[in-house]
Amino acid sequence: MSNIATAERPSKRSAVPLSTSTLSVIIVNYNVKYFLEQALLSVRNASQRIKTEVFVVDNNSVDDSVAMVKEKFPEVILIANKENVGFSKANNQAIRQSTGDYVLLLNPDTVVEEDTFEKCMQFMDSHPDAGGLGVKMIDGSGKFLPESKRGFPSPFVAFCKTFGLSSIFPKSKLFNRYHLGFLNTDEINEVDILAGAFMLMRKSTLDKVGLLDETFFMYGEDIDLSYRITQGGYKNYYFPDTTIIHYKGESTKKGSLNYVKVFYNAMIIFANKHFQGQSARLFTLMLRMAIYFRATLTLVSNLFQKAYLPLLDAFGIFIGMYFLKDIWARYRFNDPDYYDLSFLYFNVPLYISIWIASLYFSGSYDEKSNIRRLVRGLFSGTVVIAAIYGFLDLEYRTSRALIIMGALWATTITFLLRVIIHAMKYSNLKVGKAPSKNLVIVGTLAESERVQGLLHKAQVSPNFIGTVAPHEQQDPKTYLSNLHQLDEVVQIYKVDEIIFCSQNVSAQSIMQWMTNLGPSLEYKIVPEESASIIGSSSKNTSGQLYTIDIQFNIAYHLNRRNKRLLDIILAVLLLFTFPIHLLFQKKKGRFLPNIFHVLLGKKSWVAYAAPQNFNLPKLKAGILSPISALDLPKLDQPTIERLDFFYAKDYKLEKDLDILWKGYRALGS
Repeated sequence: MSNIATAERPSKRSAVPLSTSTLSVIIVNYNVKYFLEQALLSVRNASQRIKTEVFVVDNNSVDDSVAMVKEKFPEVILIANKENVGFSKANNQAIRQSTGDYVLLLNPDTVVEEDTFEKCMQFMDSHPDAGGLGVKMIDGSGKFLPESKRGFPSPFVAFCKTFGLSSIFPKSKLFNRYHLGFLNTDEINEVDILAGAFMLMRKSTLDKVGLLDETFFMYGEDIDLSYRITQGGYKNYYFPDTTIIHYKGESTKKGSLNYVKVFYNAMIIFANKHFQGQSARLFTLMLRMAIYFRATLTLVSNLFQKAYLPLLDAFGIFIGMYFLKDIWARYRFNDPDYYDLSFLYFNVPLYISIWIASLYFSGSYDEKSNIRRLVRGLFSGTVVIAAIYGFLDLEYRTSRALIIMGALWATTITFLLRVIIHAMKYSNLKVGKAPSKNLVIVGTLAESERVQGLLHKAQVSPNFIGTVAPHEQQDPKTYLSNLHQLDEVVQIYKVDEIIFCSQNVSAQSIMQWMTNLGPSLEYKIVPEESASIIGSSSKNTSGQLYTIDIQFNIAYHLNRRNKRLLDIILAVLLLFTFPIHLLFQKKKGRFLPNIFHVLLGKKSWVAYAAPQNFNLPKLKAGILSPISALDLPKLDQPTIERLDFFYAKDYKLEKDLDILWKGYRALGS
């Protein structure tokens, strides 16, 4: 049985302060409302015995973050910017207003323990040489985040990090000085660089060395400030006596070309600022090489993720068609060489291209295990091939029988590929149905029932095993066990996912269990009185979020892609028959420009009637709108907004077709 402390989260802690110093917590937020809510709840719990002021600087979020803070956290000092001013400038806005002896820069996608602030400030109080402090960070799966402790990024250190030597030799003093892999993760040590996700500093230190450099819009500012702290005669410490969760990737989306460019350009700014002469030129050259290297890796990785299944499908279909050609030639014409090579280098590639395109537009590659989309896509492709067949020159018309056999083979091989992929991922052959996760909820019975209700509203249906009590005394008829025996529950019931109710279980206990049970499970946390369930299974993926917010059909990739396809097809048809349609337009002057605007992606044939509503998924400006299909006098603004809302929520391609049909004469508007 585990010896992890599992005390129920106290509803109220002693008000006796452990430090006479004061703390200013600063959180810069941009469109991560639910993570921000959880972070602020953990900050509130950690501030009960520390005199604390909390700032939230919102960089013009459009997800109602500002309204949420005003409603649920009236004690927070809110700075609502009208534009995204960047991470450095936003932090500086709050630092200049802060009055604490210490300043903590904290990411919105973090959770701190109940005694994190107390422990950190006690350490800083007893170490007057300390200018800054960082803590042990784990990701949403309980894994240690190596950026919790970092070394100075000299040209050689940055080279080892960029080209993977630090990953190959993670414990090496020579090759992994970037993440200081040779230092014990559970021991206090001096470090060069603090992580911007949790950066505690003396206010007096900032007064001496300066605030964040606003030249850095995002990334690099923590390295720059940490370096200036050490240059100012202070020390930076890695302090693992407290742990925080950092849902890495949520406040800053990674894995994109834009991230590679912004991050390494920030490093170039740092190099130009702090290096001189040959060192600066060498570092800048190396970083520019890193941009191209990392960008290439990102492109290849993203391309592979999107293209591997279409390529497998194409290869599988091609192999089948190769043998079908010979089999049919022997059977039908008693001549294995009846079909010449043009069948392989013209017909087969043409057929495969049409089938793959049909699978793509049917959404088969969006929902890889959806057999209905697979069959529908291949059937549509076969119909298109049959239609094209009649237009081919006689020398390229091979055999309708081969088209039918090819379609049957394409259906068989693509289905088998999905069976294999599904079996490798889930260890079963039930394609189209991912196995339900065995779920355990840790909390009181009332909170457990609330969580089950949230899951139901979010249309998530795990295999609910039962509830684990957060306290010692528990009714065995109601609860699976108490929290002390969570590891045994996981083993006995083969649990895949655990949801912790933070109203009942301390953040410290949650993090200890995540670390103890390891990353093979998925963990989520339900903030108290919140309608969201938050978690992340990897530091490399953005957080997972179950909410009861309305889901808009127009936001789904498949619907947006098909909408764009309809725009292009209609624009091309109208362009080639332009003189005919011009006769029927009420306003003729904008008809041709509208066609070109749609083709270039600047407009859509159908979009919202009202100016862009930030509560709805974003669309290009529209020529027609939901009200174009209505023969009604001028509508009031609330009615227009409701029509836009239902258009986004219930969107189907048929909606656009109906609006286009009824508003056809207004395409020149």
